[in-house]
Amino acid sequence: MQIIHRLVYRTYTSGVFRLLRDLCREMDSKLLNLIVIPALVSIQSGCSEPELSQKPISLAEVNEAVVEFISTPEETNPFYEESPLYLNYPRFDRIQDAHYLPAFERGMEEELEEIEAIVNQPDQPSFDNTILALELTGQLLDRVARVFYAISSAHTNDEIRALEQQLAPRLAGHEDNILLNPDLFERVGIIYEQRDDLALEPESMRLLEKYYTEFVRGGAALSVPEQQHMKELNAEIASFETLYSQNILSEVNDLAVIVDTEEELTGLDQALITAAREEAAARDLDGKYVLPLLNTSSQPALASLQNRALREIIHSISLSRGSRGGDFDNTEVLSDVLRLRAERAQLLGYDNHAHFILEDRTAQTVAAVNNRLAELTTPALANVNREAVDLQQMIYDDGQDFELASWDWDFYTDKLRLARYDFDAKELRPYFELNNVLLKGVFFAAEQLYGITFKEQISLPVYQEDVRVFEVYDTTGTTLAIFIADFYARPTKRGGAWMNSYVSQSNLLNTRPIVANHLNITKPSEGEVTLLTFDEVTTMFHEFGHALHGMFSAVEYPYFSGTSVPRDFVEYPSQVNEMWAIWPEVLANYAIHHETGQSMPQELLEKVLSTQTFNQGFETTEYLAASILDQALHQLTPEEIPVGDEIMEFERSTFEGAGIVLDSVPPRYRSTYFSHIMGGYHAGYYSYIWSEVLDADSVDWFKENGGLTRENGDHFRQTLLSRGGADDAMTLFRKFRGRDPNITPLLERRGLN
Repeated sequence: MQIIHRLVYRTYTSGVFRLLRDLCREMDSKLLNLIVIPALVSIQSGCSEPELSQKPISLAEVNEAVVEFISTPEETNPFYEESPLYLNYPRFDRIQDAHYLPAFERGMEEELEEIEAIVNQPDQPSFDNTILALELTGQLLDRVARVFYAISSAHTNDEIRALEQQLAPRLAGHEDNILLNPDLFERVGIIYEQRDDLALEPESMRLLEKYYTEFVRGGAALSVPEQQHMKELNAEIASFETLYSQNILSEVNDLAVIVDTEEELTGLDQALITAAREEAAARDLDGKYVLPLLNTSSQPALASLQNRALREIIHSISLSRGSRGGDFDNTEVLSDVLRLRAERAQLLGYDNHAHFILEDRTAQTVAAVNNRLAELTTPALANVNREAVDLQQMIYDDGQDFELASWDWDFYTDKLRLARYDFDAKELRPYFELNNVLLKGVFFAAEQLYGITFKEQISLPVYQEDVRVFEVYDTTGTTLAIFIADFYARPTKRGGAWMNSYVSQSNLLNTRPIVANHLNITKPSEGEVTLLTFDEVTTMFHEFGHALHGMFSAVEYPYFSGTSVPRDFVEYPSQVNEMWAIWPEVLANYAIHHETGQSMPQELLEKVLSTQTFNQGFETTEYLAASILDQALHQLTPEEIPVGDEIMEFERSTFEGAGIVLDSVPPRYRSTYFSHIMGGYHAGYYSYIWSEVLDADSVDWFKENGGLTRENGDHFRQTLLSRGGADDAMTLFRKFRGRDPNITPLLERRGLN
């Protein structure tokens, strides 16, 4: 290593990269990332030559020079080797759709060969030759899968969608070939039985226990005929889940609302009207206006459109997604998924799918989740009924005599907020310019709390022109991570907001994280600034909380990296990060009028803070309705699963049984466009409110201990964010908070006390 450092130092100080070129030609990409590039960084801080800058070198700044000298005699699949870009950043400039399938196929083949090598070795099973070896398998498959599924969500096309369908059962089968390998399970089981005698470090012990549990839950202890049935179920489930998710995006694009005249859009922000006109032009509908749908039941335009008939049309179309018949109907698809999941759960010895899922969560039992949801539903309904009375009176005061409907709620809520608090939410948008929110809000809060810094990089390739890339520096000035920001909505992108990881941190693999945040903000017309709603601001802070969880990871094994925690815990750190969106010091820093440059007036800031519990009855009830629906769908036996044409009636009866009978408050998601339950949140949508108990309690801790301080940030990072899944989730919370969680702060926040 020291020789390499001296060689690279001579290369750097001479200004000639010949030696680096020769080194690069002789090294594979892994050595390049482990030795040469770090050498470029480290030599500078250790030398005193006057001609060298004292600023820490950016890996991105040497990236182009490094790649320039890596010559390949012929074009190869970019997934076959680790990317030579710094931190193994994906080669979006080289990746083509045609590369995915061969890389998946080779990746599966290689991983099975690696598994066979573990199984067939003559040595007795040990932690190193079996469990540790398992952690090192499948790196090619992991590399291509991370990129493929990120792009399939963020920038898909017909070829990718077709490949998703093709891959779903094959990948399910591949996983089964590993988890249902009897010889491999035997080795894992032997080590598991000896675990108390192995003197393992705590993280290694947890890894062993997790692997054993994963094999058992995957069906390894079943009989051979049962395992064959398990494989069939898994393949079918994967195919139907993919179809359901693809249908949602197809429905969103197919059902975008077409408006004939600008007059019908009265009340809508002018920038959004312009965007609607441009969206229509892009669809060859010149002279018209197109309002794309977002993923939730309620649509943003409902809060400001004065045309009640158009509000009804938009809302009715939104609620009809996936249940109106036609090519993208999801009722039968959902019924099939539910039945197959329930069959699989019973095959494994569980009453239903919810029992199977919740056993592995912090909630642990169906009863615990049902009790928590019921505990919150009664006071939420009391609040929402009071809010409905107030809104109905607002309608009467407005000279109207119609009954409050679901498409009226957002519109009259804004009017009531204005009347009650002298506060119009639209007043905020001029102060929430996207770049200011990101740089002076989201990043600023992280800089103040954790001491990290950010620098935008343009040398790294992106998969779509609006995507931005930032290098993140730790407190010492060294590179901590890469952060990818993809904020704008487009027809090729699924709805909602999410974080994903292209590279996960692991000391074992010597990798640093590359994480991405995705939102669905309407892109303004060319030359216009992007102004956000307050909900979009909060979402940006929320998703960056996930990103911090990934970036601060400091674990040994990739199994535990970053957000690899139980679903009902993963939302907790991101929810905590939302608090900084309204923290006075942070808000004052980013809430700057995009035209005047003036900070948000103090009185407007106080109005923002004073309305935090406003409309919480509605927001809590629509969320709880979706959570209760998710549980109801997954707490059925196979025989109880409704067939396709009974799904919507089952949904209605579920809400009636829970006492949620207000037509003016639909669930946040209906059964047929509930993306979460096809991702990682099936029987798990309750996770947001479950995590919010921890979040609200933690926000109180920050307030009690001085708020936005480095000491507080370091404590949160060291005790919780950096540990990923390497410790039990609730143990991490107790280490941070010093005690068990208290539900009272949540009840106060949502006005449920």
